[in-house]
Amino acid sequence: MKIGYLSGTFDLFHIGHLNLIRRAKHCCDYLVVGVHRDASHKGKETFIPLEERMDIVRNIKYVDKVILSEREDSDIYFKGIVKYDYLFVGSDYKGTPRFNRYEELFKDTGVKIIYFPYTEGTSSTQLRKVIS
Repeated sequence: MKIGYLSGTFDLFHIGHLNLIRRAKHCCDYLVVGVHRDASHKGKETFIPLEERMDIVRNIKYVDKVILSEREDSDIYFKGIVKYDYLFVGSDYKGTPRFNRYEELFKDTGVKIIYFPYTEGTSSTQLRKVIS
């Protein structure tokens, strides 16, 4: 059984989030989704409380398990919380210092990092601007 993992804040849930989760599930047998406590790692506030965001994600048919994410996706693996085979992320993270570091960390583990195309036209940042 191939286990996949992805994480996100999933605040102001939109089609880009659903596309990422759907694509991830098509690549693995069991999908674990980590939900961040907040968006402080991006310097942003969240509008939707953590438990509500976790409940939204938990009720998506492509998701097998929801967990509280760690600050680093690699911690989920190396702390033994979830020993995943695939780490899924949007293509907008490819080449970033964080994911360059992950590529190095995972190179001898068998974990494959899969970058999915970013959904153009919809983002939480755009939604935040409209709300503000």
